Amino acid sequence: MAAASDSGILKVQGTTIVDKNGKKVLLRGAGIGGWMNMENFISGYPGREYQIREALAQAIGQEKSDFFFDKFLEYFFTESDAKFYKSLGLNCIRVPFNYRHFEDDMNPRVLKPEGFKHLDRLVNICSEHGIYTILDMHTAPGGQNGDWHADVGHHIAEFWTHKDFQDRTIWLWEHIASHYKGNPWIAGYNPLNEPTDPTHKRLQPFYNRVYDMIRSADPDHILFLDGNTFGSDFSHFVPAETCDKWDNVVYAVHDYSRFGFPKSTEKYIGSEDQRARVRQSYDKKVEWMKKNNLPIWNGEWGPVYARPWFDGADSDDINESRLKLLGDQLDIYDEEKIPWSIWTYKDIGFQGMVYVSQDTPYMKLLQPFLAKKQKLAIDSWGTNEKDVNYIMEPFRKLIEDNIDPKYRNLYPYPVIPWESRTSKLALNIVIAEFMVQEWADYFKDKSFEELDEIAASFKWENCVQRESLNKALVAHKDVKL
Repeated sequence: MAAASDSGILKVQGTTIVDKNGKKVLLRGAGIGGWMNMENFISGYPGREYQIREALAQAIGQEKSDFFFDKFLEYFFTESDAKFYKSLGLNCIRVPFNYRHFEDDMNPRVLKPEGFKHLDRLVNICSEHGIYTILDMHTAPGGQNGDWHADVGHHIAEFWTHKDFQDRTIWLWEHIASHYKGNPWIAGYNPLNEPTDPTHKRLQPFYNRVYDMIRSADPDHILFLDGNTFGSDFSHFVPAETCDKWDNVVYAVHDYSRFGFPKSTEKYIGSEDQRARVRQSYDKKVEWMKKNNLPIWNGEWGPVYARPWFDGADSDDINESRLKLLGDQLDIYDEEKIPWSIWTYKDIGFQGMVYVSQDTPYMKLLQPFLAKKQKLAIDSWGTNEKDVNYIMEPFRKLIEDNIDPKYRNLYPYPVIPWESRTSKLALNIVIAEFMVQEWADYFKDKSFEELDEIAASFKWENCVQRESLNKALVAHKDVKL
């Protein structure tokens, strides 16, 4: 059982979050991406999570595969992680999860007995260290968006065209809300990560349905609702159909800046013009909330960082620029006095607050594969395509020469420009798919003991701290409300 909280269950009061005594609480922390919803750039595999799970079972057998993934989940977040996290003064962690932990597509609406095993463990460890958790359905049946983290093998968000996918999601939230009802260390529920409904008409009715179901199972916990188009757009929300009739709800944006990624066309130096554009991007995302006097949560944000083993001598200069951006974004959030959850807590060296050491069994085993993966640019997140431009540029030229501009910008433009769409299809899906079994075959002939050692690479004790990032977060963890 979770430890008791003196502050009771958190709730929304006006535009802020408060405890049972009405004291304002500013939730600041990180998302634990790549854990109960594995992601390729975080964990080092190609493609989608369901693909590598199937491939590993084929390579080493189901028993060993289940053992490895269970140990990975065990070691990724332990008591040591919670102690370190709390030592930074952070008070909340967003926990993305994949629906596949709780039900199977071939056995829908049957709750897996082991479904809550690792989620309960994390919630309880965090509660013992005074850390709130926000539960985030990062992958819903059918995929609520077309990206890799929705864990479907293509780019179509079928969640929006098959009602049964929505029904199953609501069914699962009823079980989750019932399970955590009354738990004071659950800050709330994030029912759907980064929805992308092309019509802008189906998200609001879904939120009404999931709101009613969660409220019937758990009337007390906060709901954190993402905007459409990857958490960037509330402009189509009608107040009378949404915020006017909902209670205890916070509205979530994901405030990523293009300056924080390799594809940025200019280096961020913090000029007056650049800071203005960063601010303008944030203001556009939160315009609807401010107009309707609603609470705001920045559920995801943060740049990625250069890696010396891939980016060489330019790494320090790149990272100095990215950290400058980070600081300027934090200044905005302090001024706005909003809660935030940076992406991400732990990975293999691209974005995490801590990352797996290059000297661990996992990184040593996969080093040749990771280098190949980097060269082929098969991860969508922050990829540098310099080694495949000789292929991609003619491909884009073919589209440019034959497709009228008015037909190129398919949804979700402008978040994903048509140029990036070509990469997502050609590289992140097609080429990545050919590499899935290759990744799994690196684990062939490994004993249970060796698999345990490989999974243990993700233990906090085997990770490196990104001290410059963590120092910046500590400096902005507290704001006078």
